[in-house]
Amino acid sequence: MQEGIDSQFYIKSLITKTRLSIVVPAYNEEEVLPAFHKRLSAVLDSMLIDAEIVYVNDGSTDNTLTAMQRLREQDTRVTIVNLSRNFGKEIALSAGIDHAHGAAVVVIDADLQDPPELIPELVKHWANGYDVVYAKRMAREGESFIKKATAYAFYRLIHKIGNIKIPEDTGDYRLLSRCAVDALKQLREQHRFMKGLFAWIGYPQKAIFYQRDRRYAGQTKWNYWRLWNFAIEGITSFSVAPLKIATYFGLVIALAAFVYAGLIIYNKLAYGNPVPGYPSLIVVILFLGGVQLITIGIIGEYIGRIFDEVKQRPLYFLKSYQPQKSSSL
Repeated sequence: MQEGIDSQFYIKSLITKTRLSIVVPAYNEEEVLPAFHKRLSAVLDSMLIDAEIVYVNDGSTDNTLTAMQRLREQDTRVTIVNLSRNFGKEIALSAGIDHAHGAAVVVIDADLQDPPELIPELVKHWANGYDVVYAKRMAREGESFIKKATAYAFYRLIHKIGNIKIPEDTGDYRLLSRCAVDALKQLREQHRFMKGLFAWIGYPQKAIFYQRDRRYAGQTKWNYWRLWNFAIEGITSFSVAPLKIATYFGLVIALAAFVYAGLIIYNKLAYGNPVPGYPSLIVVILFLGGVQLITIGIIGEYIGRIFDEVKQRPLYFLKSYQPQKSSSL
């Protein structure tokens, strides 16, 4: 199919053949859910496409579940996946994908930073043969300079050191074909860095560009500590570079220690200079001790992930599951 043909042609041609699933993970998003659903529903209504909306309640402590249930009463397309506790966004996202039945699945956050109005364009490129169509950010409104700078650095770092080339400046907002979804569902690892998994499965992928908006309401759940842990998760899930860096660092320090020891021996034999005493010894011990602890910490991160994986626990448990009230399946 040609790229330039209007997207509505593709959408209308798929009406009787396809089903579109929208997966929306949410944690304490009661303030924004009504506005989000209103905009999403308007988009789906304009597309005239058979769709389902899968809301995932990730153990919210506010009235998010109640808000979802009200939406389900008003809209027969709504499915609610209610997790038994807060498992984190990556696993909530996986739970939503597990319960999505569409020929294509769109993943989107509920905070309205990612505009639902972009969905028709995602569908258009899927109809053109792409299995993964991801939205790439051109701008990030409403975020601090530090957050923008660290995000910029993280995406470029993981792109360079990772075994899989993860697209830069790209979040979870994307469309996955059923083929891509079925492949993703086979990956059941405990430590889930979804941006990496989306890239790891392969298949034809395409980027579309957009400007990210400010959060509509509520507070972000991603403080700097959680972002730091998320970055470690991403790096250790798709790269062994930290282990290699620790090895090289140890080799460099060992080489420097041997050179320094040789200089001390030479000065003692050639000039009779006294061997450096207590201060230099303490500095060397503390430095080497710090390097060893850092290296052990890096190894520990990987061992901890091995420990979690070998237990083979389920990714999540459901407290309740409320499928949409009517279905064409």
